[in-house]
Amino acid sequence: MKVASFGATDVGRRRKDNEDAFLADDELGLYAVCDGMGGHAAGEVAAARTLEVIREHVAAHADVVAALAADPSPKSGAAAVQLVEAAIQRACAEVYRLAQADASKRGMGTTCVALIVSGEKGVIGHVGDSRIYLVRGGQVHRLTEDHTLVQAQLKQGVITREQAETSPYRNVITRAVGIQESVHVDTLLTDVQADDVFILCSDGLCGYVDDEETSAVFTAAPASMLPRSLIDLANERGGRDNITVITVHAQGAAGQVGEAEARIDALRRIPLFMHLSYKEQMAALAIANSRSFEAGEPILNEGEPGAQLFVVVKGKVAVEAGGTRIAEIGRGGHFGEMGLIEPASRSASVRALEPTRCIELGRTELMALMRKEPVLAVKLLWSLVQALSERLRSTSAELSGARQELSRGAEGGADEKKSVRPFGETGP
Repeated sequence: MKVASFGATDVGRRRKDNEDAFLADDELGLYAVCDGMGGHAAGEVAAARTLEVIREHVAAHADVVAALAADPSPKSGAAAVQLVEAAIQRACAEVYRLAQADASKRGMGTTCVALIVSGEKGVIGHVGDSRIYLVRGGQVHRLTEDHTLVQAQLKQGVITREQAETSPYRNVITRAVGIQESVHVDTLLTDVQADDVFILCSDGLCGYVDDEETSAVFTAAPASMLPRSLIDLANERGGRDNITVITVHAQGAAGQVGEAEARIDALRRIPLFMHLSYKEQMAALAIANSRSFEAGEPILNEGEPGAQLFVVVKGKVAVEAGGTRIAEIGRGGHFGEMGLIEPASRSASVRALEPTRCIELGRTELMALMRKEPVLAVKLLWSLVQALSERLRSTSAELSGARQELSRGAEGGADEKKSVRPFGETGP
């Protein structure tokens, strides 16, 4: 996957100094935006040094990035995620050390969003209220969540979205690089497909663009012209802060278009995952394996233990129990979902009817993701309760119908006995 990046930064209309900084390294596939804070130009120092440390760390472990391109498996993806997190943590410790060594820089820090693009995968690291968006197929998806007091209040239901827009605390961040010796870094592993455009920006831009208008604003210009266009828009709307924008445009072969979206589409068809946000669905796919099966090849065997859910992305499979075919499942269909609840013996066998590609999602990996993402966990558990309730209602209705049929059959048998008993009694 070839990548072209374009970036620009601007002081805005109300600030004297620009404490934003950005990094765009197409050779490493590394991109980052930092928005510094602190007096006496300390914000500039924090932002610049953070980018330096991140680049140094990623360059020193370029083999991890290359491995992700060569083998886009969950294992290599996890290693790349750890690399991004370690790079930001190292930068945090370095900025904190500099602040402790110079009284004039005490309390300095910076937000940070970083993106590594390697082959058909992207890895995101995020601290603070700078953001990363994904433009795919004309739709815009936000891939980061602000670490701000207002966002925390929204999640807790303390305030409404209308109140959040006018809150005096909307610029108060709850996480930053360098304020303490370490920081919790949000990470995300995502698919990358041809014509995807990632937009990294400081809050000098996103403070002027509502979520409802991102699709119109972020698709109004080609990726090469978008940074300058968005900076101009922010300045037109007030320019009260520094403004920085990077666009990262994935330019792959035409055949690659749609694979990532097909995986997302297949996942959202499942009731268990349909209520997740686009970002949360990406997080679920990040822990999934892609597996291919030839026609006639078994996928599951009846009676064997299993703890995986399978989603058909391409092809068709047959479900068989006791040697009898009971169903056929095509693209977007799924099977084995009970394995996510508890490991148990498979109640049926499944085999490919034609060349088939599936997403395999394991129970252990899903449980780990749910521990890491509590909001996602609540959504999944609620969806699971709904699905089980529906299944219980359906089973109850079937049992009720069976009881009625048995009852009618019993009554019919009694009537038949009454009608034949006299005949039998008066026979020859």
